[in-house]
Amino acid sequence: MKDDVGVPRIGLPPENRRQRMVKLCWVCVWMIYLAYPVSDLLDGSHTVPVRIVGWVALAAFLGSYIALVFRRQVGGAPLPGRPFHLALLLGMLTVSVVTSYLLSSAWLTLFVYTAIATGVLLAPRYSLAGVTAVTACLVVVGLTCPDRTMGNLGSAAVSAFLGGAAMGGLQGMVRTMQELREARQAVAALAASDERLRMARDLHDLLGHSLSLITLKSELTSRFLDQGRYAEAQAQVADIEKVSRQSLVDVREAIGGYRRPKIAVELAALRIALEAADVAVDVDQSVADGHPGLGPEEEGALGWALREAATNIVRHSAAKNCTVRLAEYLVEDGSRALRLDVVDDGMGVGKRSGHSRGNGLSGLAERLALADGTLETGPGPRGRGFSLRASVPLRAQSKAPADSGLAGTVHP
Repeated sequence: MKDDVGVPRIGLPPENRRQRMVKLCWVCVWMIYLAYPVSDLLDGSHTVPVRIVGWVALAAFLGSYIALVFRRQVGGAPLPGRPFHLALLLGMLTVSVVTSYLLSSAWLTLFVYTAIATGVLLAPRYSLAGVTAVTACLVVVGLTCPDRTMGNLGSAAVSAFLGGAAMGGLQGMVRTMQELREARQAVAALAASDERLRMARDLHDLLGHSLSLITLKSELTSRFLDQGRYAEAQAQVADIEKVSRQSLVDVREAIGGYRRPKIAVELAALRIALEAADVAVDVDQSVADGHPGLGPEEEGALGWALREAATNIVRHSAAKNCTVRLAEYLVEDGSRALRLDVVDDGMGVGKRSGHSRGNGLSGLAERLALADGTLETGPGPRGRGFSLRASVPLRAQSKAPADSGLAGTVHP
């Protein structure tokens, strides 16, 4: 679904033709100011040599503007080396000044593009000062050129300052978004590294004692065999088999615990996946909180439900909003259960293959059944969108007040 999004995300280059066209349209809006110098060259008020010089200067100016702004805004390409693009910026300023003096005040609008290029080019702490300097230069040139027009001067000065300042602020936001994405990737890498270290430590603790015991008993077995004490050797072999089987069970349980989905982890993954697909997520804070009586198998089943719901929304729903809720309720026999509701406003039931009880939802129903849970799917509120409801039982708590566990419960 990411490729179908028409609006490119801030700080990232366009990923397809549609996103490139969106950025191109935003940049081309500023081309309206070229009407002033172009009309000045076409109105016949200048001689042929002057018009030729004007067209050459305008072409050189636009070439510099495209190299500095279009490549960065539309193509996502990095800017050239600092001396080169600063020289281009200085050349744009020079053309703006010279043409305003030699041709007419209509060329003051070139300062607007110079101010925008300044906002794009300079670092955030220098961009506002640079835009202000370009605007001041525009005012000075406009007041001293022979055919100054105060109305044209005022509109050009306001457009130059606001356009350059806005572009500088946008570039600062782009840099901030890039830093945030890099920080998120670093956090994810650190979390994965920490998880590997914890797994290595747990496996060391689980296997260290068992392997040492197996080694010791193997040495004893060898001695007993050398001494002809076959009964004792057979007993040691039986102990070795028992220890090795128990070690295998411990390792499988440890690995299974790491592979079992956690609600908090799957909720974070759901947020990232849906936000990347431009789907607004509304999650109740209680979803990530602990729930007394929720066992590891039950939590794993709800984690799989969150994962399956996120996958279906991203791949099949074309939704814009998603709501996630988790609430306790009373079952008819007096026991407690926990219910997870994931509702989107997408295409709904029967209009997409992912929500037609395919392999994903069937497998999820089987996982919930293993945890004595249930799965219900259907249309969302008012028949719009899709609703996924997963329920699992909660274990009885021996030391819980009578009403504390059911405060704020929801009855089906």
